[in-house]
Amino acid sequence: MFSPDQENISTSSTKVPVKYGELIVLGYNGSLPNGDRGRRKSRFALFKRPKSNGVRPSTVHVSCTPQAAKAISNKEQHSISYTLSRVQTVVVEYTQDSNSDMFQIGRSTESPIDFVVTDTVPGSQSNSDTQSVQSTISRFACRIMCQRTPPYTARISAAGFDSSKNIFLGEKAAKWKTLDGQMDGLTTNGVLVMHPRLGFTEDSKPGVWREISVCGNVFTLRETRSAQQRGKMANEFSVVLVFPTQKVPVGRGYEIQAVLRVRRFHARRDIRALWSLRPVDLGRSFHSNGSGEMFFPLLDVTQSYGSLIDLCGATLLWRTAEGLSRTPTVKHLEALRQELNAARPQCPVGFNTLAFPSMRRKDIVDEKQPWVYLKCGHVHGYHNWGNRDVERDGREGRERECPMCRARGPYVPLWLGCEAGFYLDAAPPTHAFSLCGHVCSEKTAAYWSQIPLPHGTHTFHAACPFCAQQLTGEQGYIRLIFQGPVD
Repeated sequence: MFSPDQENISTSSTKVPVKYGELIVLGYNGSLPNGDRGRRKSRFALFKRPKSNGVRPSTVHVSCTPQAAKAISNKEQHSISYTLSRVQTVVVEYTQDSNSDMFQIGRSTESPIDFVVTDTVPGSQSNSDTQSVQSTISRFACRIMCQRTPPYTARISAAGFDSSKNIFLGEKAAKWKTLDGQMDGLTTNGVLVMHPRLGFTEDSKPGVWREISVCGNVFTLRETRSAQQRGKMANEFSVVLVFPTQKVPVGRGYEIQAVLRVRRFHARRDIRALWSLRPVDLGRSFHSNGSGEMFFPLLDVTQSYGSLIDLCGATLLWRTAEGLSRTPTVKHLEALRQELNAARPQCPVGFNTLAFPSMRRKDIVDEKQPWVYLKCGHVHGYHNWGNRDVERDGREGRERECPMCRARGPYVPLWLGCEAGFYLDAAPPTHAFSLCGHVCSEKTAAYWSQIPLPHGTHTFHAACPFCAQQLTGEQGYIRLIFQGPVD
């Protein structure tokens, strides 16, 4: 999954590497328009590296000291530089972390970037469509840190290290000093994350979009993507677990009777209470603060399954390895396509047999291609019947009148959704998104129709995951009505 210069996995070993998960770019139906090449692709798998390359913050240099200048110029030393003014810069050195792997995402094709992402143009059919658009994606957009031990927790932070292993936040970038004296900041257009409630399941509901800082903290959204004023800190409450008194085995986990101190960042007041917790509920998200206390953030920036990451120009879907194991494969989708075609659906006007084209020809209209009236869901072959615009001025119009029920609305070809990572289940493709005509299972269509995706600098709308076109109609999708063979 990595390019030859990036992949550290030994081919001589027969041991299967641990997969942390995959990132899938929304708006592409299985591959980029002109095919996946090298690090530029529609989906990217994150594998455990043979040798860790993670980093964590260490020394902080205030002002333009010789040590700070040395950290910036040292290509073997990761650092983040915060320019406060022309005469003051804070440099945070980062040291190696043997317990984590780092993966970087961005528009740049330089070697530090593992996954090259370009702007997604809704409904684009070639790479030339995307190249003509001025990109709003950062060259070094974000980085993901994966713990090398179970449960392989993944966390995201805005900005990525460049070829000199540095991150620079200029004088105009939003930046601030935290309550504990550390520096943090936001990138120009920001990195947004949304965790759907109940994960990537049929029962899930849209979560709240939040912005991730350079240090991985969570904030409410700015007024616009590039506004100077940051939002409010979203993980407003934190919990510190102190002085566990006893441990009682409960199933596979432990129930910990402990004294908890709940700290509210803004009010700065402590509340002490007795509480029972199970580590399995907390997802092992404990962090030591160096004084023997254990810290657990209520709103973690852990990438749960089904999380969405928006880079202001492209949106990525994060699927864990466990979640992907329950996802239909491309082979399964092909079997569903053949099953649909084996039923020999017919056009109720021309009585010709319809067939979905092969998945290799997913963007080319075929003469047997099924078409649908999006107002009612009746499936036909292509014909000119009921085109009121043709009857009126000789030009072919978008809206048609269905010969079965007389409903008037858009008339579009149907395309099978080929990106298996977007499916919630392995049910037959019975529903189509409106207005693009991509076909998938009912639960998949219902899920994506309720997910608000960032569009531009401050708007959101639901879109088809296979082509990124905005959904229309009352629901955003329609149930397909096929007519079987008359014989």
